[in-house]
Amino acid sequence: MSLVMSNNPIYLTTDAFFLIKKNSLLKTCYTFGYIIFNNFNLTKRIKVVLKNLFIEPTAKTPQVDLNYPSGELIMSGKSIPEQAATLYESILNWVTEYIKNPRPTTNLRLNLEYFNTASAIWLAKIVQTLGSIKDSEYTLMIHLYFNIEDYNNMETDDLKDELHPIIHMIGVPTVSLGIKIYGTDEKGEILKESMVLI
Repeated sequence: MSLVMSNNPIYLTTDAFFLIKKNSLLKTCYTFGYIIFNNFNLTKRIKVVLKNLFIEPTAKTPQVDLNYPSGELIMSGKSIPEQAATLYESILNWVTEYIKNPRPTTNLRLNLEYFNTASAIWLAKIVQTLGSIKDSEYTLMIHLYFNIEDYNNMETDDLKDELHPIIHMIGVPTVSLGIKIYGTDEKGEILKESMVLI
């Protein structure tokens, strides 16, 4: 994209981008937020919208679908990568940019059949980051999916045990927080659900 103002072109690339004026770097910016620049006495505001992030699943990694306009952040499948940082670093970077201007309601949907310890550490970082959204009027809903047999066999204490790590990760949230739990069949169809408000 190129903008021309007073014969001084300004170029924006689509990812982490730079403002360039007459071959000199003015400012480095991320993929989200407002960029303000001055051209003599003229001030312009350009809004740059965070791109959606979609990652295809593999035998060892989940499908990832992070959608900025809808506020739907979905991870589904297995997460047992040998190098978890390779997958989760880009997700955490996206989430870090997302919280700078989040949607009023953010839905984090964790439909993971299985995840290893390394994945759990990265998921904790992602949940902590989302829990730090700075607007108490906004809502973060965490959706957790369980096999229906596990769901049916959960006692209140089991549920507390399952939720304790998530609540502990978030600490004291700066956003309204709710957790919704689902019992699903082998096809992934939701058979039962319950809501926990925090």
